[in-house]
Amino acid sequence: MASSDDAKLRPLPNTAALSGVLEAFAFFRDPAFAQKRFERHGNVFETSLLGQPMVFIQGGQAIRDLLAQPNAVEGWWPESVRQLLGSHSLANRNGASHRARRRVIGQLFSASALQRYSAGIISMVQDLADELQAAKTALPLAERMRRFAFSVIATTVLGLEGTDRDELFVDFEIWTRALFSIPIALPGSSFAKALKARERLLKRLQKVLLKASNGKGGLDLLAGGLDEAGLPLTDEDVVEQLLLLLFAGYETTASSLSCLMRELLLNPQVETWLREEIDGLDWPPAPEQATTAYDQVNAPKLDAVVSEVMRLTPAVGGFFRRTKCALVIDGVEVPKNRVVQVALAASNRHGAGDLEAFRPQRHLDDGCSATLLPFGGGERVCLGKPLAELEIRLMVVGLFHQLRLHLIPDQDLTLQMLPSPTPRDGLLTKVL
Repeated sequence: MASSDDAKLRPLPNTAALSGVLEAFAFFRDPAFAQKRFERHGNVFETSLLGQPMVFIQGGQAIRDLLAQPNAVEGWWPESVRQLLGSHSLANRNGASHRARRRVIGQLFSASALQRYSAGIISMVQDLADELQAAKTALPLAERMRRFAFSVIATTVLGLEGTDRDELFVDFEIWTRALFSIPIALPGSSFAKALKARERLLKRLQKVLLKASNGKGGLDLLAGGLDEAGLPLTDEDVVEQLLLLLFAGYETTASSLSCLMRELLLNPQVETWLREEIDGLDWPPAPEQATTAYDQVNAPKLDAVVSEVMRLTPAVGGFFRRTKCALVIDGVEVPKNRVVQVALAASNRHGAGDLEAFRPQRHLDDGCSATLLPFGGGERVCLGKPLAELEIRLMVVGLFHQLRLHLIPDQDLTLQMLPSPTPRDGLLTKVL
């Protein structure tokens, strides 16, 4: 709600965009879209994207103000995401229906579930290390990271193998590329292709659900899931949750892994600093110890590197909320029914110090002033967070404990930002 002392509130700055066509074009093309406007308008500003009023916020105070008022906001996603996820998806639900489905799907990411998945993840990391070691030519590491992240969620969680997993991967890549796009299904457009891929994905996931009792994966954990009325979730409902599950457990993890490897290979002094710790760790860990073997307590340098990568290149540019009533964010009154985006990339660089530099040590010496929310915040924090953190730590230790990787020269290492940051030329590497 608005402050009682309205006289002290600042008016909501506005870019004066009318149709928002040019703003939308800039939003999709310019990674510094939000940062440039923050510099002109302050930490809270409003613009229009294709006719949709949108408020962007950055900075610790603004984020705290937003998350401190959970009853005043609800979840929101762009139309392209809403259509491709589906009406049943918990991402498109609010209130009791959202919480009920979150409880059901959250069982797949519990501590006991991660323990169940650990041996399979360790085996996949080792397979990749062996492949890199045996390769005669350079390999695109980013592509391998994408396949690894997808294999983890498809194999260890859904119980898929072989051609079933590979076919799902092809359609999922098509679907993912259009998540943040203009939702017009023109023939041949990426969005039209994604809608068709979605139909195929749902059919395949329905078959996966029918085999949930085969002893593979973790889908048996969903048995008995109830909706907000206490009724069993329908198969159609569960299948759309599985589609979200694939995204939550795959895209952001693949991006974070690729960006982490990129930063370490571009900053050999940081790699050397990290290796001092990794050389003192055991690989592979015992499966029963895998979930904690490389955590913040046992591997503080690794934890600092992961935090710094997610600060500089968060896997998602931001997360959204829609205001249900007027509320105050960093001294600015935001009206009812406004979509608010927390601009993570800009916010993580907001503040004093060398925040444009890759310096993991800042997380060990309390030198980071940014409010880090790489998986979102509040009651809608990403469900896949625990699995992503486990995969990333196992992958880094597994590869760097055994291999020394070298970047191939003369490749484009800049980041393609949508749907998530990834090196444009695939991060071509070879083993020294």
